[in-house]
Amino acid sequence: MAKKGPRATIKLVSPDGDHVYFSEKNSRNTTDKLKLKKFNPKKRVHEVYTEGKMK
Repeated sequence: MAKKGPRATIKLVSPDGDHVYFSEKNSRNTTDKLKLKKFNPKKRVHEVYTEGKMK
């Protein structure tokens, strides 16, 4: 069965674009682009990841 409701899968991209996280957000409550501070394992540092386009 398909999922119902306003939750959508989003892609969180690092500032230089070398690492990606996938998450979900409620598009009704959060209409702007999501920004989260996450750990970049390639650089071994915390960075601000922003919501990118899904392909």
